[in-house]
Amino acid sequence: MHIENAVVLVTGANRGLGRVFVQTALARGARKVYAAARQPDTVDVDGAVPLRLDVTRPQDAAAAAALASDVTLVVNNAGISLAGGVAGADGLEVLRRQLDTNCLGLLHVAQAFAPVLRANGGGAMVNILSALSWVNAPGIGGYCVSKAAAWGLTNALRNELRGQGTLVVGLHAGFIDTDMARGFPGPKTPPASVAAQAFDAVQAGQEEVLADEPARHAQAALGAGRYLQALAFK
Repeated sequence: MHIENAVVLVTGANRGLGRVFVQTALARGARKVYAAARQPDTVDVDGAVPLRLDVTRPQDAAAAAALASDVTLVVNNAGISLAGGVAGADGLEVLRRQLDTNCLGLLHVAQAFAPVLRANGGGAMVNILSALSWVNAPGIGGYCVSKAAAWGLTNALRNELRGQGTLVVGLHAGFIDTDMARGFPGPKTPPASVAAQAFDAVQAGQEEVLADEPARHAQAALGAGRYLQALAFK
């Protein structure tokens, strides 16, 4: 499908990568872009349609789908990253909070908007995943687990929604140059590059995007058992 004349919904759209997705969709000629956020009054992109949506609340997702019933492309971008592993005393809470947003939040949106996409011809869904879906780092182990779960969920959605003509794209990237990754060392991928590659994949009918070298390296290392070792940041 083409981005031009599409009706796009972006979650977590008030900052970082989500804000860039909104800008890029508008620049590519999208007919309408819903910029979804917990606080829609924080959306500041001219031409976007602010929409209230806390992805951890299924009732919010259902209400958003009722209001935005013309959507043809969903970008599941909303996510959080918390410091901490899973083995410590606070590991369960750290993991639960991130699963609620990064995995179950994605599912709430997917369940609410799958019928909308079907009614509008199938359309597409882009799920923002991570190179850390495939490797783990002790300092952010809970985040890595949540993104691994989101990857599995994306694969399930892809197979279940293919029959209604919905393209499900999983996008993996290393650290993206936004506030979320500010405290981590090393190179970071420009968010404009990530958004551009995601929309290029939608137009090409491509189901997976490896947006940078860390993502490509992480996927290639799966067969060698690299996920059995901890990732060290340098």
